[in-house]
Amino acid sequence: MDGRLTAFALGRGAVFTSGEAGVLGVDETTLRRGRRSGELVRVRRDAYVLGEAWDAAGPEERLALRTRAVLRTRRGDVASHRSAPALHGLPLVGVPLDVVDVLADVERTRTAGGLRMHPRATADHVVADGYRCVPLAVALAQVTLRSGVRAALVPVDAALHEGRVSREEVGEVLLGLARRPMQQQRAQSVLARCSALSESPGESLTRLFLVDAGFEVRAQVPIADEVGLVARVDLLVGERVVVEFDVAVKYAGADGRGALVAEKRREDRLRALGYVVVRVTWADLDHPERVVVRIRRAMAGLSAPGGVVSAS
Repeated sequence: MDGRLTAFALGRGAVFTSGEAGVLGVDETTLRRGRRSGELVRVRRDAYVLGEAWDAAGPEERLALRTRAVLRTRRGDVASHRSAPALHGLPLVGVPLDVVDVLADVERTRTAGGLRMHPRATADHVVADGYRCVPLAVALAQVTLRSGVRAALVPVDAALHEGRVSREEVGEVLLGLARRPMQQQRAQSVLARCSALSESPGESLTRLFLVDAGFEVRAQVPIADEVGLVARVDLLVGERVVVEFDVAVKYAGADGRGALVAEKRREDRLRALGYVVVRVTWADLDHPERVVVRIRRAMAGLSAPGGVVSAS
């Protein structure tokens, strides 16, 4: 691939347009050759991403790449809805990530060729990742109202945790945009369930279904014994059931074995204090009812005569 074009793209978030390539002396034949070799990915007509950046990107990062590339072909548009949180580097779970959302000069929302254009209701925008997008609180409200509570809670929690927005900012925008009864219900639900304490998408989603199941849930609770701090647990259900979300950690090599031993000691100290530890994985999020059964069984064991503890 032409070195000047690669350098140009890297300076703009790993994206460029066919018109910009032409200015640099790279013709369509070279672009087609780059697509065939995998050095380039065309995400929409005239919109390109460097293949190396695309291959290394996760789902949200690919949406950000798509968005940057598309915005270079549509200079008057503003990233919105799911595309705006992606540009801000926030996690997104449970929503399609193959369509770019923008505010454009259209009279009604329409989708064509991987681009969803929404009517431009305001000229307000910020710059994120070098590109124009709606203010973050607006984007979070848009995700909530269009995609629902589960889809919204992950980026809302992450934004609150990182101090990007306040709950008050999100609430003001949400309640201002929620006009229909269902939208108002979604807005109130997100505001009641969001938390700046959440440290991962999995933790946010686990807390959501536990609260929906009627449990009393506290996040990031410190637990100590006579020696000192034992753990700051992800979630504490009731008084004695610890719920930990397992991120994708592979205990391989010396460091991994050390981490596994430390984790076991941590859980042993928690159990010695009378806590039950229930672990939740990404696979469990597809069947939250099974986790609810495990937690209810653990709580029943704690309240049984003799305090029999089981989390099986």
